[in-house]
Amino acid sequence: QVRLVESGGGLVQPGGSLGLSCAPSGSIFTIVAMGWFRQAPGKQRELVAQINSGGATTYADSVKGRFTISRDNGQNSVYLQMNNLKPEDTAAYYCNADLYRTPRDWGDYWGQGTQVTVSS
Repeated sequence: QVRLVESGGGLVQPGGSLGLSCAPSGSIFTIVAMGWFRQAPGKQRELVAQINSGGATTYADSVKGRFTISRDNGQNSVYLQMNNLKPEDTAAYYCNADLYRTPRDWGDYWGQGTQVTVSS
């Protein structure tokens, strides 16, 4: 069984920075893409940033220029650096991974979520 283990998050003042890390536990064959989604109370879950196996990245317009996603292929981990945080970034952040456990066993996996709160 594969689990996504998240770390980071917390409370930060507007303009501050935080980092989120995520890595799969368990045996995997290869990762297609990893990323972060977020969900604020009363809102739908939305893509924040994603990176694929080739290193191509996608960002939500609202975080471009402030957030950076990176990946350590050797560790199969993904890191989201969040700078110049705003109150509207407050949400539960979820790690997501499209991966193969074996050459034929593809799955879409989610972390348990970590809270990011931006407030003075």
